[in-house]
Amino acid sequence: MEFIVETLLRVDRSATSLRNVKIETQVNRYAEGSALIHMGNTHVLCTASVEESVPSFLKGQGQGWITAEYGMLPRSTHTRMKRESAEGKASGRTLEIQRLIGRALRASIDTSLLGERCIRIDCDVLQADGGTRCASITGGWVALWYAIEGLMQRGMLVTDPRKQAVAALSVGVVNGEPRLDLNYEEDSACDTDLNAVMTANGHWVEVQGTAEGQTLPRSTLNSLLDLAELGIPELFKIQSNAVRLA
Repeated sequence: MEFIVETLLRVDRSATSLRNVKIETQVNRYAEGSALIHMGNTHVLCTASVEESVPSFLKGQGQGWITAEYGMLPRSTHTRMKRESAEGKASGRTLEIQRLIGRALRASIDTSLLGERCIRIDCDVLQADGGTRCASITGGWVALWYAIEGLMQRGMLVTDPRKQAVAALSVGVVNGEPRLDLNYEEDSACDTDLNAVMTANGHWVEVQGTAEGQTLPRSTLNSLLDLAELGIPELFKIQSNAVRLA
């Protein structure tokens, strides 16, 4: 029990501080856009691939699509996990996360200006320490930005479809204390876990929250959303720096 208490004490940052965040851009020479995002010890490689076709439900409508796929490498966690391809299907968790990433990234793009093409974002978790879906959204937007920048520079798009940045952070209640950007140990022991996705104009895309340890009053929920609104703009600044030199 003493070990658990020690790991839940934040000694490197305050309850309202992010982990160290870094985004490396264009790290994959073949993808139209790519970003390697580090959020503390969570590392996710995001690549954007442009496909000159759209899903069947959009054919002939003159608009594009943004979709995402997500996966965790076998040794991204403490013990080796099986590849989902070896199991023959994606888990419910994986499907839920990649749908979330797709919805989040579509909120940042006017797909009617893409033409009939799809941009597929692949998010591969190299190392997991909590917040992998949030890191995937935040890094995925940078990869998407570069893919669209390439289309613009090659004259394949007439009007820029990029509306605004989108980013995500986890917040939660740990030992009765609202905290920003939970790591794995905090996330696995928290009373409340919430993932917040927001656009740069301050609008919410999605809020996923669960009272895992005990129920929470509306005032605590408001505090968590306020905390997310405090932290996510810091990610927008990091994203902006990542695309500034393109």
